[in-house]
Amino acid sequence: MSLEWIGALAAAITSFCWLPQILQLARTRQTAGISLASNAFFASGVALWLIYGLAIGSMPVIGANAVTLVFVLVIVGFKLRYH
Repeated sequence: MSLEWIGALAAAITSFCWLPQILQLARTRQTAGISLASNAFFASGVALWLIYGLAIGSMPVIGANAVTLVFVLVIVGFKLRYH
């Protein structure tokens, strides 16, 4: 197994780990335990990683951070809508 495959697997796991949270929020609409500030800061950091990935042309960095950013913004959207 090459290092690229390990990196791709790590990127997929850390990106898609947000999916269960999204599904639970969609199902329950309970956002009391979700920190808006933490998720907003995290989304900002992920956006910067995405910009960095674009600047260096790294597809694993771009893909992982694009997916993660979408997922975290969905969580922020749920928090804002169902607060």
